[in-house]
Amino acid sequence: MLPQEDRLAVLLGIEVPSSDPVFLSIVFGVHIPLGVACVIAGATAMLSRKGRGRHSKAGKVYFWCLTALFASTTVLSLMRWAEDYPLFLFGAAAFACALFGRTALRMKWPYWTRLHLTGMGFSYALLLAAFYVDNGRQLPVWKDLPPVIYWLLPVAVGVALIGRALLTHPLRGLGDPRADAREDGST
Repeated sequence: MLPQEDRLAVLLGIEVPSSDPVFLSIVFGVHIPLGVACVIAGATAMLSRKGRGRHSKAGKVYFWCLTALFASTTVLSLMRWAEDYPLFLFGAAAFACALFGRTALRMKWPYWTRLHLTGMGFSYALLLAAFYVDNGRQLPVWKDLPPVIYWLLPVAVGVALIGRALLTHPLRGLGDPRADAREDGST
């Protein structure tokens, strides 16, 4: 018989890989609400007019919720490292991408708009990939797909959308040193 913390729990029709009360408290009390907040805030930032206002407010909420989500991912992964280390790696990569994108914006690096868009976009794609890798086998439609799709589809869609935005978005050239030099009259 498995120890209490290694038993599978089923709550609200969702399989949870541990019945440990601390694990369940973190998953349902912290991790899931933060994940939902990240998805909503990230989508709001992506779909809002860029600049100050809704976009930047939603972006800040996304970044700070993602930071807390990565912290909860770290704790949950440490509790079940052998099974959950890939989720830790996804979380670390998503957080690193978001930190990169945020830093490019705040520091106004050359090509900062492209770097910001790329970093934040990849962080969102990795966030979704982590969700599907962990839960895809329980979701309608997704459960019928090969598990490799859980890893690849969110990232492939994210790469396509990021590429499209980098090629067509009207603000993509902000922070381009060549364009800035032309506007200043210098070469």
